[in-house]
Amino acid sequence: MHVSRICSDLVAIRSENPPGRTDGIIEYIRMFLEGLGMRSDVSEDTGGMCNLVSRKPGDRLMFCGHVDVVPALDEGWTHAPFSGTIEDGVVWGRGATDMKGGCAAILAACKAIADTGAEVPAALVFVCDEETGGEHGIQHLLARKEISPCDCLIAEPAPARHPCIGQKGLCRMDIQFQGTPAHGSLYPAVGVSAIMEAVALLDYMKELHEREYPVSDELKEIIARSSAVLGDEFRIAGVSDILKKLTFNPGTINGGEKSNVVAQHCSLELEMRIPWGCSIPDIIAGITAQALNGRISSLETYEPSVTEPGNPLVAITCNEVEKVFGGPVFPIFQWAASDARHLRRAGFSVIEYGPGEISTLHAVNERVTIESLEKASAVYQGVMRAYAGK
Repeated sequence: MHVSRICSDLVAIRSENPPGRTDGIIEYIRMFLEGLGMRSDVSEDTGGMCNLVSRKPGDRLMFCGHVDVVPALDEGWTHAPFSGTIEDGVVWGRGATDMKGGCAAILAACKAIADTGAEVPAALVFVCDEETGGEHGIQHLLARKEISPCDCLIAEPAPARHPCIGQKGLCRMDIQFQGTPAHGSLYPAVGVSAIMEAVALLDYMKELHEREYPVSDELKEIIARSSAVLGDEFRIAGVSDILKKLTFNPGTINGGEKSNVVAQHCSLELEMRIPWGCSIPDIIAGITAQALNGRISSLETYEPSVTEPGNPLVAITCNEVEKVFGGPVFPIFQWAASDARHLRRAGFSVIEYGPGEISTLHAVNERVTIESLEKASAVYQGVMRAYAGK
């Protein structure tokens, strides 16, 4: 079966998260692997949120992919988002880039290896909820010790010649602000507005965004090269600062009781992406000091993570990418977060490399070219064979 057909099939099996039900698509993968003579174990954490692990004793290499996708409305799409239409050299649909295309390339690579009569020299892991943080997916498997540290390639979309070896840190918090209610006509002379307390904190976040943080010369060079690649991919002015500065997003804000009452309550969901050289404890301490009438009610943090450029996994993957694509190949850092943060924290060496049109990720008309699917599968085959020969 051609990789484009596998990708189309995966896109057509709905697995939006939320709600996160993945039993249908995991069963497709289980049956596909069974057809190659590969045994796998399926586990369900809750409500149809299923994961699949296929491994053998002594596996030193693991391929990982998530099968959940962000939701999509029909409006604005050239082809229905869950059609998996193959047309004009492209597979269309939600998840084609993030990251059912990568999952399809893994499966196609396994088939190509199995068709030669050889055993697939890698563990395979497909998880259910990367899009919502991995609690029921990769974190569940790690907690149950169903996977153990090794070299891991995650098939997340990446620029064609630039595997990703690191990503910014992550800090998410919910902050509850308390105000002093009063008649709205007397504010600001009387009362304390919880909403304005939240606004003041967001002004402080703008100050944090303008700061730059010291890093080693080696990291500075990788960040500069990565920023150049990022600018080429998105063609957005100012995008080169994303990797070296703290970026923040006030995802939701909800407050107030009535238009003529000074707001007594306000809640803010705040997400920050943390650059290298930035201290998360210092950031939290600064926010706490700034938000005197606020209380952090939930907190999730991850430090920036890196797989060393000299790691054998990095060298092997870059070598195989160069064989397939030619031209200059070098690893970069990533601006977003993925399951790599959980795996690196657990002791895995991780690289991210997969097919996709990155500009369409989570967007209307998400798609992946058939050429990029074929080339990613070829890279994966090369990586597998390199590990088999080590």
